[in-house]
Amino acid sequence: MNERIPHAGLASQSIETRADLHWNLVTARLVEAAVARGEGKLSADGPLVVETGAHTGRSAQDKFIVRDAETEDSVWWGKSNKGMNPAHFAALKADFLAALRDKEHLFVQDLYGGSQPENRVRVRVVNELAWHNLFIRTMLVRPEEHELQGFVPEYTIIDLPSFRADPARHGTRSETVIAVNFTEKLILIGGTRYAGEMKKSVFGLLNYLLPKSGVMPMHCSANMGADGSTAVFFGLSGTGKTTLSADASRTLIGDDEHGWSDTAVFNFEGGCYAKMIRLSPDAEPEIFATTKRFGTVLENVVMDPVTRQLDLDDNSLAENSRGAYPIDFIPNASRNNMGGVPKNIVMLTADAYGVLPPIAKLTPDQAMYHFLSGYTARVAGTEIGVTEPDATFSTCFGAPFMPRHPSVYGNLLKERIAEGGVDCWLVNTGWTGGKYGVGHRMPIKATRALLNAALDGSLKHGEFRTDPNFGFQVPVEVPGVDGAILDPRSTWADTAAYDATAAKLVDLFVENFAQFDDHVDAGVRRSAPQVTEAA
Repeated sequence: MNERIPHAGLASQSIETRADLHWNLVTARLVEAAVARGEGKLSADGPLVVETGAHTGRSAQDKFIVRDAETEDSVWWGKSNKGMNPAHFAALKADFLAALRDKEHLFVQDLYGGSQPENRVRVRVVNELAWHNLFIRTMLVRPEEHELQGFVPEYTIIDLPSFRADPARHGTRSETVIAVNFTEKLILIGGTRYAGEMKKSVFGLLNYLLPKSGVMPMHCSANMGADGSTAVFFGLSGTGKTTLSADASRTLIGDDEHGWSDTAVFNFEGGCYAKMIRLSPDAEPEIFATTKRFGTVLENVVMDPVTRQLDLDDNSLAENSRGAYPIDFIPNASRNNMGGVPKNIVMLTADAYGVLPPIAKLTPDQAMYHFLSGYTARVAGTEIGVTEPDATFSTCFGAPFMPRHPSVYGNLLKERIAEGGVDCWLVNTGWTGGKYGVGHRMPIKATRALLNAALDGSLKHGEFRTDPNFGFQVPVEVPGVDGAILDPRSTWADTAAYDATAAKLVDLFVENFAQFDDHVDAGVRRSAPQVTEAA
């Protein structure tokens, strides 16, 4: 028997199909299948290049969680977590299963969500597209070959881009649907070719499951220093999680999704999913090198049809062009996707207002305040309909992926910070010298220098000033960094305009945090910013 075909096949899950089933194919075979089926093309240097069509980012408004006895009191219902009634899901499931019966080919991968054995979930993914199957095989944790025959899935994802949901029959908003049923342990994705929906569905799944056992799930990247000390980087897409964690001087644990248990920070994934648009070989050499590797999947990257050379600066297909690659394509990646418990926490924000300093030191109470606030700017292309940066608050730096109330994650974080004596930092990778449209993006070399000083421990021993608006501590000087950039007000040509903009941002913070006031203690509430007389 083929060792890559499990004993527990689709029939054991009551899934019937006449399709030829392609079980747990390796990268080369999936690339061959994708090219043969016209799903993508090879670039000159080896990556598979594909287009996702109309959906070049997540369809956040088309995601639903089935509202039933399991989820009624455990899910944080609202804008990010919209309910679907069980009857609508039953109709959707029946139509998905009917669609599967008529497929000629299906590609199936059995994978793990989570690198720490005691804190992972077994996931089976069923795809109609070979490149989707390659993507999810690249992104999740791949079992050893000897584990595949005995693999029994706990959760199943069925992803059919050709499926069209019926709002009247299925209770959806459009023909696109991402429906999560925690009771049936089934996730149905239809009407979109954007592969990121699959990986984020697994993230949401672990965000729901892990807090029950006291594990903190995090939308973050993570790496380790030469001394083994771990740093985690919270942030939404476009704030620099992937870029800043891929540091040649540190060991990469992962670029997007992690858990923090009693013994480790562990990657949920076995791959990375980096933004490719305007990728720089100088500023991001490790990631740039993956664009020349067989096994990388490039989404919506423009390629010359004759020479097959890539143009990473061309955003005509999408601003959110992406590359998926195995984590071991980064030369200094961790062998087991794990590191020790953190010594430093970095919260990344792309401040479109140009108000926040490039780095600030936070108290534990301030850290919880800013974690629950999750302030940043949504970056063009990450979500459908977002065409330019826009100030936003996404609690826990990942509200769309957090099924439970934010206080669950916030309290877990505060407890773990206190237990480990963790140093916490807020880093602005956004604008300096003015707000978006006036100023310019923070120089990445300055950000790296500031982070290096924070992570090697030297920064916390320097001289600090108290920010007049936010109350956190800001370094006065850092070796190798232009001192002017450390005081954002001084970088503005019009300081009165800075003061007015800062006052506006403070008001936005206070207004947003009102929803959490009843869920936090007085120390966290006192960490709120307030406008004071300008320095």
